[in-house]
Formats: sequence, structure tokens, C-alpha cells
Amino acid sequence: MDHGVWVLGEERNGAVHPVSYEMLAWGRGLADALGERLTCVLLCAEAGREARELVYRGADAVRVASHPELAAFTLEPFARIVSRLVQEHRPEILLASATTMGRTLMPVLAAKLHTGLTADCTGLEIDASERLLIQTRPAIGGNVMAMIKTPERRPQMATVRPRSKRPLPRDPSSAGEIIEESIRPGELESRTTRLRFEPDVTSDVPIQEANVLVAGGRGMKDARSFQKLFDLARFLGGAVGASRAAVDQGWIPYSHQVGLSGKSVTPKLYLALGISGSANHLAGMSASEVVVAINKDPEASIFRLADLGIVGDLTEVLPALLARLDRREGRRAPEEGPR
Repeated sequence: MDHGVWVLGEERNGAVHPVSYEMLAWGRGLADALGERLTCVLLCAEAGREARELVYRGADAVRVASHPELAAFTLEPFARIVSRLVQEHRPEILLASATTMGRTLMPVLAAKLHTGLTADCTGLEIDASERLLIQTRPAIGGNVMAMIKTPERRPQMATVRPRSKRPLPRDPSSAGEIIEESIRPGELESRTTRLRFEPDVTSDVPIQEANVLVAGGRGMKDARSFQKLFDLARFLGGAVGASRAAVDQGWIPYSHQVGLSGKSVTPKLYLALGISGSANHLAGMSASEVVVAINKDPEASIFRLADLGIVGDLTEVLPALLARLDRREGRRAPEEGPR
């Protein structure tokens, strides 16, 4: 039996996604504090050297379930396989990243395993006196940090915000075992069929992976003005986010929405333009390292979270900012963002 700490790895397009290495860094610290093994569970199309890479990044063992139908995440097969492995080996802790996969899969696993789940954690540590996982996450719109325990049920389960931990250095000398798990009859059945994948062509980097995020809200006034944020994002080497209000107006696709009803982001710089700062939005970006807000309302809630606030009209501030960046770079700003 493994007991110990388990993390869920992710593959995309046949390669381990970097978020898996972040999860191993979280798991390694917890496993060492408990004196237990760290296991990574990977469901993929084909077992190969990618599993060994997870050992080099901190795993003591990697449990791999492979089948061509597992090339892309599908909820029911993934939930059946992972829940069965957890019931067989009974880990103390099960962690996943708060990606689309983690946010979809972990609640279903919690229901199947009759245990609790803390979502979107920004901190995890072990209470040594009780050997319990302390799960820390923002609450009440980011105004307080809640510390949560699961004293009675196992495994203790949590999802962790992406980019909240630096991966461990790669160590090719690490020794660990690769355990190939069989797929049981019926586990691959699904009531849904994947037809195709259509990538988001409006951004080169998903907003939850961006170091710099330029986000706009209702204060941008219209779709044409909103496109200027793509110009600003290009200057800063970042991506474009949005409030729910901007998405509801049809100014930008839902894939850019930040907040509890969108995506949680943790950039090094979050630039909020024309965003008032609803509790929904603040909860999705409160873990940003530096927040700069521009809004003409001096009482806007976003200013309570901002490290730097500018009270001003975006029709004046944004063109001036783009012009200053243009002069600094010695080139003209792009004339128009993607449509």
C-alpha cells in the first residue's frame, strides 16, 4: 500500500504539462514532513519516458494508467480509474492543480470517496501534532485567509492554484519506480464523446499561465476600446483577462474571464483597467503578486487590493500609457488587437 501523498499529473498533447512539476513540489514538502512516499498518478495515451521525468522532478513512484482513449481528459473514465486506485492504496493526501482537469475531476472524486475537498488553495502544510493537512485559501472575496482541515475522512483532498509553487530542480539521478496500472473492463466507458479540440486563437498564453495579465472591465465602454488591451499586453509580454461584465457584453471570449465564475490567476503583475472589483472577480485574482488598478471611481473595491492605484479616465490614461511604452520601446504600438 502506498498511503503517503498522491498528486495527479497532467499530460497535454503527449507531454507532461509543467503544472505537474508544480504539484510534485507541493507534494514533496508534505511527504517529507510526514515521512511518507510521494506518488504521482498519470493517466495518458501511452506509458513512456514522460513517467520517468516525473521521478526526476520529485516523485518516489509514478502510477501510470495508459490507453489511447486517455489521450485527452474525459471525466468519467478518469474518475473511475483514479477513485479505484485511491480505494486500493489509501493515500492520506490527494492533490491536483486547479486547472480545468483538476477543478472538474476532484469534486467528482470527493463525492465518490466520501471525503472533503478544499479548492483553489494558495498554501499547504502539515500540522505535525495531528498529521493533518492544513489547507489555506482566500475566502470572503479575498478579504480573509481560511485554514481548513479534514480530521476524519481520507484522503485529505485539495486543489492548488497554478503557478503558486516553483518546480523542484530536475535530478536525473533520482531513483523511483514506475508502476503500470491495468485498465479494467468498463472503466473507459463515457456518456460523452470528444468531437474535436478548438484552440483559443485570441491568446498565445492561457491567462492562468501568464506572468503579466492585463484585465479589462465594464469601464472599457465598448469592444473597440477593449482591443487596446491586447496592444498593452504585447508591450508587457503578457496576456489579456476580463471581468465577467466584459465577457457578458461580448467584448472578449469566456476563456479570458477572471473570477470564481471564470479562472483563478496568480500572475506576478495584474493590471486592472476599468474593473470595479466585485467579490467574484477579486477571489479569482487576489493571489497576484502586484496589483495595479486604474479606475475613475476612487471608491472602487479594486483599490482595496491594489498595490498601486490610479484614479483617472481610461480614455485619457490608456492612450498615454501606450504612447509612453511606445517611446520606451522605440517602435509603434500595434494598431489593433485580435478580433
